[in-house]
Amino acid sequence: MYTLPKIERFNQNVLSKYHIYNSVFITLPFDAIDNTGVLLPLFSEVCDNGFKNQWSPKQIVDFFSEKYLDKANESEKIDLMFRFIQYVERQIVLFHAIEDAAFPIINNLEGRGSLRDIKEKTEAKDKRKELISFLESFNVRTVLTAHPTQFYPGSVLGIITDLTEAVRVNDLIKIKQLLAQLGKTPFIKKEKPTPFDEAVSLIWFLENVFYQTIGEMMQYLQKNIFEGNLIENPIVNLGFWPGGDRDGNPFVTPEITEKVAKRLRTAILKCYYFDIRSLKRKLTFNEVDTIIAGLEYKLYRSVFYSQGDIFISLEELKNELAIVKNIIIEKHQSLYLDEINLLLQKITQFGFHFASLDIRQNSKIHNKVFADIVDLIKRDKSIYFPEDFDMLSETAKMEVISNLKPDLTHHFFEDEVTRSTLETIKLMREIQLDNGEKGCNRYIISNNESALNVIETFAMFRLMNWENPTVDIVPLFESVDDLQKAHEIMEQLYQNRGYRQHLKERKDKQTVMLGFSDGTKDGGYLMANWSIFKAKEMITKISRDYGIKVIFFDGRGGPPARGGGKTHKFYASLGSTIENQEIQLTVQGQTISSNFGTLDSCRHNLENLLSAGVANQIFNADENNLSEAHNAIIDTLSQIGYEKYIDFKNHPKFIPYLEEMSTLKYYSKTNIGSRPSKRNTDGKLNFADLRAIPFVSSWSQLKQNVPGFFGVGTALKHFETNNRWEEVQQLYHNSLFFRTLLENSMMSLAKSYFPLTAYMKDDPEFGEFWQIIYDEFQDTKRLLLKIAGHTELMQNYPDGKASIAMREQIVLPLLTIQQYASTQINHLKKQPIIDENLISIYEKLVTRSLFGNTNASRNSA
Repeated sequence: MYTLPKIERFNQNVLSKYHIYNSVFITLPFDAIDNTGVLLPLFSEVCDNGFKNQWSPKQIVDFFSEKYLDKANESEKIDLMFRFIQYVERQIVLFHAIEDAAFPIINNLEGRGSLRDIKEKTEAKDKRKELISFLESFNVRTVLTAHPTQFYPGSVLGIITDLTEAVRVNDLIKIKQLLAQLGKTPFIKKEKPTPFDEAVSLIWFLENVFYQTIGEMMQYLQKNIFEGNLIENPIVNLGFWPGGDRDGNPFVTPEITEKVAKRLRTAILKCYYFDIRSLKRKLTFNEVDTIIAGLEYKLYRSVFYSQGDIFISLEELKNELAIVKNIIIEKHQSLYLDEINLLLQKITQFGFHFASLDIRQNSKIHNKVFADIVDLIKRDKSIYFPEDFDMLSETAKMEVISNLKPDLTHHFFEDEVTRSTLETIKLMREIQLDNGEKGCNRYIISNNESALNVIETFAMFRLMNWENPTVDIVPLFESVDDLQKAHEIMEQLYQNRGYRQHLKERKDKQTVMLGFSDGTKDGGYLMANWSIFKAKEMITKISRDYGIKVIFFDGRGGPPARGGGKTHKFYASLGSTIENQEIQLTVQGQTISSNFGTLDSCRHNLENLLSAGVANQIFNADENNLSEAHNAIIDTLSQIGYEKYIDFKNHPKFIPYLEEMSTLKYYSKTNIGSRPSKRNTDGKLNFADLRAIPFVSSWSQLKQNVPGFFGVGTALKHFETNNRWEEVQQLYHNSLFFRTLLENSMMSLAKSYFPLTAYMKDDPEFGEFWQIIYDEFQDTKRLLLKIAGHTELMQNYPDGKASIAMREQIVLPLLTIQQYASTQINHLKKQPIIDENLISIYEKLVTRSLFGNTNASRNSA
């Protein structure tokens, strides 16, 4: 049967529907804004034509005002711009709902990368036994983080869900109602969310999307690969950071962590309760009916009438259902056996924890905490501690710390940070007692710079009277320097007797986290990605030498600038020199709702990740290994790109440009996340303290996307001008890793739009700096098209390209308003008499414009 190409399916099921439903939306009458829907398309057209004619945002707004507004004063113009922003935000929601509804039509959910595809390929190549063996130990873990780029409040997320369903069945009356509701629903959070609020928002996705999707995936594998047997290995599992990520967030207290852990347990019990209720309507036979009724009652009490008490244990739940299963098989012809197996598989997957709550803290905080502990021990004359400790070598310090045994559980520390750090460690043990070990069994050390950082953290657990902690201590390497020496740090750890014994008790497994965010901010796109790749190779080699199975946890986020993009292709591209027995990655903000927000998209993306692991281990085990020559080429490219990026970062206008010409300073005003936008809260902007997300987002708002491409053009140009182009061309065709790296950079370019800020080239202070960015963009675009053999960006992903183009078109009026307001602010600040009130209004206009643009980009930070 002939199937339309993806781009035609996209045009029919997304673009056409959007134009129809948008025409309905802009004609709806809302309070006091009757003419906004009429004026917005006219403004959008003026923006489009204006930028084509190289007008500045101010020229565009002034022209529109003169032509379509009857002698409007500045206050009336500002009022209309706020209303335009409100409309554009809702148009973006409409477009996303239509896109989500069409997801299974545009993407073949049974095609390449699906579980069905895995099954058919293994059968065709007679690798069923290898697949079963692989799936008995392989894991995919998606970790939901609390990073602040999820702009939609819960009420709007609910409307999106309902709107998606209405669009799916073309219910025009319902769509019109929901669009009217959308027009009257606030998009702005008046107060900053607490870490607990963030947790509750993300638990919605666990309950409504991941629970069903992962259960169905496991049932498919159970029936089609494992011959109906329960799969003991939770192949697809979840991690969770809200409420546990303490790094730079003073609002994540032990009390919040405990509250979130309880909420996760209640949420999974609620899911089990509703499944048991459903089973109760079916299992109406003798013997089993009373067992199911008893389970329903105990789960109901635990969920709805509990003050933290649980009236059923995990073992009891499993055992009772196993009894039901046996009775059904022996006495009732296996009626509804599939439903029982599905629930049993979900319980194996999610336990009483639902998602593993990770704890994370910065090594610099740990240094202060441990200094407090050392001071205490030195004062306690009953404990031997070397007086010259500060003078010892790092290895000697590690040996001393590894052998510390005092019990500090009852000691009161004056410093609040020390107290709460140690309280959190104690709390991890309590959470494990209530939710199971997986409830909270990883402690991540961000900004990890030494083996001593890890040993200090390990010692803190033992000093809290936890001799053999059932916890994985996870160093996070982020900066280029730390990545380059990461393997040396790991070897030091493996050589430490106390820590090696700990690893033995953890089944000789060590998790290492590698962060793209700060790596990209620190060293640029090529160097960050290549440094992580090389760090993985070196850590893999060292770990294998010491008999340790290393597990890599990637801080990928979502967008290419943070290591995301076509994530599954990245994992499929790793060769046998990198341990790949588990795929673990962070997803955050808009990436959660765009990649995992619906049952279809969640299934598609999780199955693609699982498929990437299978492809890498079973089908292409050694195919993706890079040769020495290829390694040398990427080394050269990344070094040249790194030098270009460092020169750019050290430019005297780099920080001033971000402060004055970007939206960086407005992120703290958006009330989208509980965490401050920079680590150091004093007034001066220090690059080292700047968080990667506001950094990446600021370039995205400018439509310049520097972190996703800067240095790539210069690096490729070096090979072009030195008659070595054929080398990189062959590398592109032969290496899936290199090709994926460049394709993700192309995505960053496709989301760039330099006409928006072209007016800056005439700025006396920043014109030269803007030109540097634009020249690198032009070089990168030309050479990426050349190496791919394309005439336009993302030519091989026409549906993705069309989706980006449509979202950029929708958001163009909003971006124009943002740049107009920014130029007005800068102009007013240079006046002899500064109108602070008017500046404040324009600043609100800029802040309001951040929301829609980030939502439109879906993975902008």
